[in-house]
Amino acid sequence: MPQLDFPEGFLWGTATASYQIEGATSEDGRGPSIWDTFADTPGRTWRGQSGRVACDHYHRVDEDIALMRSMGVDTYRFSIAWPRIQPDGSGPANPAGLDFYDRLVDKLTAAGIKPMPTLYHWDLPQTLEDHGGWPVRETAERFGDYAAIVGARLADRIDTWWTLNEPWCSACLGYG
Repeated sequence: MPQLDFPEGFLWGTATASYQIEGATSEDGRGPSIWDTFADTPGRTWRGQSGRVACDHYHRVDEDIALMRSMGVDTYRFSIAWPRIQPDGSGPANPAGLDFYDRLVDKLTAAGIKPMPTLYHWDLPQTLEDHGGWPVRETAERFGDYAAIVGARLADRIDTWWTLNEPWCSACLGYG
């Protein structure tokens, strides 16, 4: 069997979505997202499961980073929960939310894992959805405000960002 060589600088990584792993959906000022509303609607999820606890990444960051290190991961693409930063999708930042991602980035970097955040992985603050969601221009403007807040806090340590995870899914499956 021929040897398979990966090019110099190839990054081995893993990826998650905030709603799928963080849990702590009502802790430290996080507001409700469209996923919370969806999961709380009877019959929408298997056995009524939700992301309230999920993998409890919010409380198990150190353990999770140790697992990534043990797997030889070079990079971690995670999403930032917009409702954790701006509980209602606008206005000032929630300091506890920013602090969580600040610690995560620092711990990843200390472990030799390159942080690569995604700004939106389908967890729109419910308040914005209640006002029309993505089809309403103001939501894009609020996203710009949110991105500026996160960038101002983390850009000194992040050089690769993902803006929207699979925008076709949000647009076509969410609103189509």
